[in-house]
Amino acid sequence: MPDQNWLKLMKQHRTIAVIRSNDWTIALQMAKAVSEGGMHLIEITWNSDQPDRFLEAFREELPNCVVGAGTLLTHAQMQRAIAAGAQYLFTPHTDPLLIHTALAAGVPIIPGTLTPTEIVTAWQAGASSVKVFPVQAVGGASYIKSLQGPLGEIPLIPTGGVTVENASEFLAAGAIGVGLSGELFPKQALITRDWQTITDRAMTLMHHLEPWRTTLENATERTQPII
Repeated sequence: MPDQNWLKLMKQHRTIAVIRSNDWTIALQMAKAVSEGGMHLIEITWNSDQPDRFLEAFREELPNCVVGAGTLLTHAQMQRAIAAGAQYLFTPHTDPLLIHTALAAGVPIIPGTLTPTEIVTAWQAGASSVKVFPVQAVGGASYIKSLQGPLGEIPLIPTGGVTVENASEFLAAGAIGVGLSGELFPKQALITRDWQTITDRAMTLMHHLEPWRTTLENATERTQPII
């Protein structure tokens, strides 16, 4: 089942690098930089430059990574993302039609939520896991922890306020994984094309999350298809 493979990947890697760029060639360099730092789950937001081109190019250049699409708002965008080879899909909201479209295509879908009602609605609609965004606006890791009592069986991926420094707090609070965007890509590093700084930040993040990462018995499972 796609969901089981997706959850296995999240337990192994625990974090997703979220890339948004007005230049798809820069987006590729950003992705390569975090990949060299040990991050292998990478998401391109659909409001980036030529996201479908990025998906096709990056899957070809770095086959050891699992590449998804995010910020998908419409059915047409999701269909394009699936056609371009997105291996998982993130939306900033919960739309049962989009969830059903992804499930029909066999692609993991992680819809965006904030409240307990939204989280349960997304999960019951068939979500592979549930994005909690923007988590910092409602208390950060303490909010994730407070959800564990009634909703502990739902795998949550908080974004929006997760940093290299506090990412481990969200896992300790019960999240299955986290998503980071701007915190991985300092503006000055992007301006100066300082890819090593970005790689170093990715390495630091993965080091902080190491206690929560699952080691697969079979190394070949690391890059097994999830669709």
